[in-house]
Amino acid sequence: MKTHILITGASRGIGAAIAASFDPATTTVVAISSKDGDLNDPAVPARLWADALSALGGRIDVLVNNAGVFEENPITRAHAEWLASWDRTMQINLTASADLCRRAVLHWQASGASGRIVNIASRAAYRGDSPAHWHYAASKAGMVAMTKSIARAYAKDGIYAFAICPGFTMTGMAEDYMASRGGDKLLADIPLGKVADPEEVAAIAKFCSLDAPPSMTGAVLDVNGASYVR
Repeated sequence: MKTHILITGASRGIGAAIAASFDPATTTVVAISSKDGDLNDPAVPARLWADALSALGGRIDVLVNNAGVFEENPITRAHAEWLASWDRTMQINLTASADLCRRAVLHWQASGASGRIVNIASRAAYRGDSPAHWHYAASKAGMVAMTKSIARAYAKDGIYAFAICPGFTMTGMAEDYMASRGGDKLLADIPLGKVADPEEVAAIAKFCSLDAPPSMTGAVLDVNGASYVR
């Protein structure tokens, strides 16, 4: 029986690499992106979940939450603009992911099935981020805490949760950030001397989705070239 996998934020970068890592002979993947719905709309996660469930014959085995935004929000902005940007990042990066996690847990509980959640967080959850990215760091820290809570609450039900915390990864989003901050200076802060490739993150996500032993539930896995070691 094939494993059914739902991935968000799968149009490019890490999400696309994760989707491509799965073997179609043993898995069926629904890979969704912003063109399928704007996660800033609180009504969208429910629709995306329902659509994916229908496409997968009523069964989802693995949820990979990768969708996210990384947008500057300097504190010098007008308050209403700053707050709107904060709310947008929280809605897309954390609340929409929480909505999908909740639906996944309820789905598995209703059927008595085992399931897995893989949340793509960030090094920023632990190290923090730039002065213009408080909201991003906070959203990813929330994602890590949520993952741990899910793991602790539902391990007994065969529901496992993992978080992956990449540092800079060679995606369009990171390339833009590095260019604006001076790439050489940022690379000097990474002992490995290079940013991660999306395929490296994808390999870990695939492992957590399919092969990680149950006792690993609740694990938070770093992919940052030793730029932040916990």
